[in-house]
Amino acid sequence: MDRTKWPAISGFVIGTYLLCRSVPGTFAFDKPLHTSVTVLATCAATLLLLGRILPREVSAAQSDQRYDAVPLEDVGVERSSREPSPIREDVRYPSSLRKLRILFLILVIAICARVATLKEIVENPQCAALTWEPLIPLALAIADYWTVQRHSKRMNAEDYENNVYDDIQGAFVSSRYRYLVTAGVLSLSSLLALAKARSVGSTYICAATLSHTYMTPASQHFGTFLDLIIMYCVGQLLQQYEARGQRSVALRFVSLGWAALFSAAAMLGVLGTTYLLAGPPDRRRLVEMSSLYVWSLFRFDLLASFTATCTLFTIYHIGIMSASMIAAFVSTATLTTSFAWNNAHPFPPTSTGLGLLAITMAVISFTVYIHVDASDRSHNLRTFRAIPAWLYLVLAVIFIIHTSLWASHSSTVSYHPIDLLIYDAARHHEAYLNQTASSTNLEEAVANYEVRYNRPPPPAFNHWYKYATARNSVVIDDFDSVHRDLLPFWSVPPEIIRERTYKLISNPWHDVAGVSIRGGKADVSPNVVPTHRWMVDGLVEMIGHFAEFLPDMDLAFNLNDECRVAVPFEDIEPMRKDAAHPRIVEGEAVQNRFSEGRAEQWKTVPEEPLQERVLKEMSWQKTFYEFGSVGCPPKSPARRDRIWNTGELCTTCTNPHSLGAFLANWTLAGNICHQPDLANLHGVYLSPAAFKASHELYPIFSQSKTHGFNDILYPSAWNYLDKARYDPSETYPDLEWREKNNTLFWRGATSEGVSQGFGSWKGMARQRFVHMTNHHPGDLNTSSSSSSSSSTPPQPLLLPSPTNLPAPLPHTNTPKQKA
Repeated sequence: MDRTKWPAISGFVIGTYLLCRSVPGTFAFDKPLHTSVTVLATCAATLLLLGRILPREVSAAQSDQRYDAVPLEDVGVERSSREPSPIREDVRYPSSLRKLRILFLILVIAICARVATLKEIVENPQCAALTWEPLIPLALAIADYWTVQRHSKRMNAEDYENNVYDDIQGAFVSSRYRYLVTAGVLSLSSLLALAKARSVGSTYICAATLSHTYMTPASQHFGTFLDLIIMYCVGQLLQQYEARGQRSVALRFVSLGWAALFSAAAMLGVLGTTYLLAGPPDRRRLVEMSSLYVWSLFRFDLLASFTATCTLFTIYHIGIMSASMIAAFVSTATLTTSFAWNNAHPFPPTSTGLGLLAITMAVISFTVYIHVDASDRSHNLRTFRAIPAWLYLVLAVIFIIHTSLWASHSSTVSYHPIDLLIYDAARHHEAYLNQTASSTNLEEAVANYEVRYNRPPPPAFNHWYKYATARNSVVIDDFDSVHRDLLPFWSVPPEIIRERTYKLISNPWHDVAGVSIRGGKADVSPNVVPTHRWMVDGLVEMIGHFAEFLPDMDLAFNLNDECRVAVPFEDIEPMRKDAAHPRIVEGEAVQNRFSEGRAEQWKTVPEEPLQERVLKEMSWQKTFYEFGSVGCPPKSPARRDRIWNTGELCTTCTNPHSLGAFLANWTLAGNICHQPDLANLHGVYLSPAAFKASHELYPIFSQSKTHGFNDILYPSAWNYLDKARYDPSETYPDLEWREKNNTLFWRGATSEGVSQGFGSWKGMARQRFVHMTNHHPGDLNTSSSSSSSSSTPPQPLLLPSPTNLPAPLPHTNTPKQKA
């Protein structure tokens, strides 16, 4: 078994590091109960299998070794006067099989309860508080001091050759408080470091009217208590003594395997009972598993099971005290280093000085603990017999990295971002105007079109040019939006486009209306949904002004607000590349007209609706990973990560398009490929009211679309018909600006999405905006009870230096502008 010590410790450290890095972006927490059952079952199978491999006999070496959660004997240095070590009968071990069974039962109950608390925390992270997990080493040290160390006698060194340093070292190593001090400093410094490494709170709603406001923090703290119970039971079951004598290594690990299996079976029974008692929507949520979840569960299961197995072997070799110290230090160093690396700029505001102090104290306390543990010769569960040089090197590298990140971080800026944004916007606006209207005549406009888009302009382009120039349009040469929308359709055969259009407009279930253009006149196709007839009539009126220049064809218009066509990146990119090839052949005359006989090529839309459905309905369901992100590259964060922690702002998601707290690039902000957090922050991704879409390239015209969708944009009929107009009257006049109140308000329907009882409304943009503006913690008009329980986290702003203000700033950690 000694050969497994360092592989187990190495696997424990590596597994802890990888879990800290992978958990924030895993899909496995989408279904915490399913994931817990899988991990527990895998751990059980692993341990039961190891039980057939590990030695079943008790060797002499094992009889000399015993498990110590913490040292149970007096500690001193060599050549010290000390009491004799207690014999085996004096050491507190489970003395009967009955006690082992009680421990086994408590372990199973604690694991099941821990899964329940985990479910509450994962499903409502916006209500979570700072975790107490770093305090576990301190709790173990307190228990050790209370039960063992305070009853031990301090050793007195009598070696007159020792210098002052040796005397101080010997006194601390033999002190009753040695583990209490080192564990206490590490726990408190880790807690402070994690507190300073928390990102700015998000605007995801933690509603005060719901129980999650207090249940989630309570679950966190109760979960920490359960972790202590689980560690204690595991430590006791890994001991080798019982009433009948020593227990083999195999039996100890097999008992833990059965505990994991019983826990998995119990949680599986909970899932089955929930399924039987649930309604159809809840049942569907229980059994549906996306490929992203299954693949992420597979990876997480392997990593978690590997780490758990290495943890048990680590506890067997070095005890739960040392294992908890290593876990606390590794996880704290990993999380704080990652946060400092990703947040080197002034926003979000962080107290880097306290963070550096905390991680420094953590490094020092961990180093001292390892030294104390290596000097303690009273037990056989030491991590190191002699501390290797590479450990000091690793700890020094961690300290140097944090010091470098602290030195490179600045909490002040020499200019306000708004100034730079205004200058940059003016520069881009000027460049845009220069390239949108560079042509001075029709010939230049045609030439510019051919150069830009590798194809001749459409027939009747001269009429467009005349219309635009007569109205002094600032856009003459820029057709990027239209070109981008229509480009992939050049790779689709015309007969397929006609067939798909026919299928869309022939079944009113699709919520798609048809507009038929024949002989230069536009008309409404049959089977239009009556509630949206006004919308199609407006389209016909709008198209009627230029229908004479259009060929005979049928057009499919989306009647819903939600977009419809999302072709996967792997399919749409080859189509775009193929369509981008030049369509101009040298020496071939370009005909400024459409082909003849086009009307006969279109099927007549029947009066009786067709029943074939070519779109997939996902109304009131999550759509981000099924449709929203499929247009992104496979390795993009939107396709790879799942930001389940809605309680904190995802700074890696906002940094690419932001300058501090301000939006810097509106176009990039609309790109969801680097923003997986949007899966929880908009109704169209959380629970759209009406969502019927396809992964095939259907020619659907929509009023709007999000990034990654392939709908063809057109001017909204709402705006053309002025359906939502601001119409002041004598009864309700438009007041002069100076007479208006300094008030910001929003009023309207929550048509962004529908919350079907699963709490989706907490992440929708309109609800978040209203909640943030009405429940700000600094609002003096809000009662103390409501402001404390339902307020959103403070949103930091860049303010002038306090030296220029008559009063201190309310947020001392807000980045300041240099005077």
